[in-house]
Amino acid sequence: MDREAFLEGFRKTKTRGPDDSRIVDLGAGILAFHRLSIMGLTPSGMQPFLLDGSAAVCNGELYGFEKERERLRKKGYSFQSDSDCEIILPMYFEYGTEMFSMLDAEFALVIYDGRTGDFIAARDPVGIRPLYFGLDPAETMVFASEAKNLTGICKRIMPFPPGHYYRNGEFIPYCDITEVKAASPDGLETVCEKIRDKLTEGVKKRLVSDSKIGFLLSGGLDSSLVCAIAQKECRHPIRTFAIGMEKDAIDLRYARQAAEYIGSEHTEVFMTREDVLAALREVIYILGTYDITTIRASMGMYLVCRAIHEQTDIRVILTGEISDELFGYKYTDFAPSAEEFQKEAVKRISEIHMYDVLRADRCISVNSLEARVPFGDLEFVRYVMSVNPELKMNRYGIGKYLLRHAFEGTGILPDSLLWREKAAFSDAVGHSMVDDLKEYAGSRYSDADFEALSRKYSFAKPFTKESLLYREIFEEYYPGQAEMVAGFWMPNRSWPGCDVQDPSARVLSNYGNSGK
Repeated sequence: MDREAFLEGFRKTKTRGPDDSRIVDLGAGILAFHRLSIMGLTPSGMQPFLLDGSAAVCNGELYGFEKERERLRKKGYSFQSDSDCEIILPMYFEYGTEMFSMLDAEFALVIYDGRTGDFIAARDPVGIRPLYFGLDPAETMVFASEAKNLTGICKRIMPFPPGHYYRNGEFIPYCDITEVKAASPDGLETVCEKIRDKLTEGVKKRLVSDSKIGFLLSGGLDSSLVCAIAQKECRHPIRTFAIGMEKDAIDLRYARQAAEYIGSEHTEVFMTREDVLAALREVIYILGTYDITTIRASMGMYLVCRAIHEQTDIRVILTGEISDELFGYKYTDFAPSAEEFQKEAVKRISEIHMYDVLRADRCISVNSLEARVPFGDLEFVRYVMSVNPELKMNRYGIGKYLLRHAFEGTGILPDSLLWREKAAFSDAVGHSMVDDLKEYAGSRYSDADFEALSRKYSFAKPFTKESLLYREIFEEYYPGQAEMVAGFWMPNRSWPGCDVQDPSARVLSNYGNSGK
């Protein structure tokens, strides 16, 4: 590989790890790492880790790593740092590729096995941590955290499949998180009790950090639960952050209510039409997508995380992503059967690394912060996927009933928030934001322009002027790489009531009081 091209690509994600950078030439290949210090803050925690001629880099959080480290110590391994990722090479020496299914973690890693000369890459089952791959001009496999690292190096760039590892030219599945090996026989009350316990545990383990933690709080059910559980576990007020348009933000009002109720130290960030439009190109570049939903929802998230980075010393952010995919969106109210509801959940969880999880990772990491996603806890996801979909469907007059009922009567949130109708984040930061983006796109193209320019694209063809604008900007930064994304995130158009031309839940007949 051309070294200058490599260095240029490596520099593109310096914001992911601003604390230190290191490149190790192994002869058989190169490992390079930008560090964001979260666990084990001393220089001894810097990567790549080296051990007996082998090496590893890992972007991850390995929960409960202390127990495994003690087991490895008893086997004769020594450790130089408090970094959780230092256990990667000893685990690999002991268990080989079986180690990946043993990890309770969100991770993306590359291991060089000095004994065989092999490079092994792997990604967590949900795909919370990013990983991309491609072939350089010499047909050498190259891995990187983001697609932008590989532009100019690889002709075709693709996301590394979650729950797989790569070795000797093969992608080998080690965990399909959506596969239900044994359907849960639990009834409604038992299901809700387990949901409460498992989500609480998922939040608790994500509060372990040597760096300061903050929370994104929209005032919706998911982020409010994460914040409320965390506040219950912490002895001091947690720090919560909300963002909204200056003139019509729905979220700010509800986020303020949640913060006051749980007693957090709360910060509000306001954004304007000018802020949104000024950030649009940057957001599409950092995301590496043209998807309408992802871009809309990223505007507020990017701007609030930028404010956190600029105004605080927080390093870790907890968010509420992945709840919708598990428990349902507004459009899944139209699922024609429990079987179809479950199939849609499988699809959404399988693809989430290209949509909501991608959004959370990029908006947070570009601002030198680390994302942690309690709803993506592996045990939690496995359990909810195993629950009878008849229970998960909206038979109760309100979506996400299981999650709401799980915390009913606990006092963790007021009923006004626990039973609040869902509003899509991109709408709830202010309906005017989406309207401004549509209006801006409409001003850029005549109807004739739209028809002519859209014809250029065969894959994920733009279907509105807004989608065309995003695709045109995407192609400037990632030419010919549209297949990195499965297509547009949209409701299931084959279902009654879901054949719509806009991904916003606002266009659905059941939106009701969601945006109030």
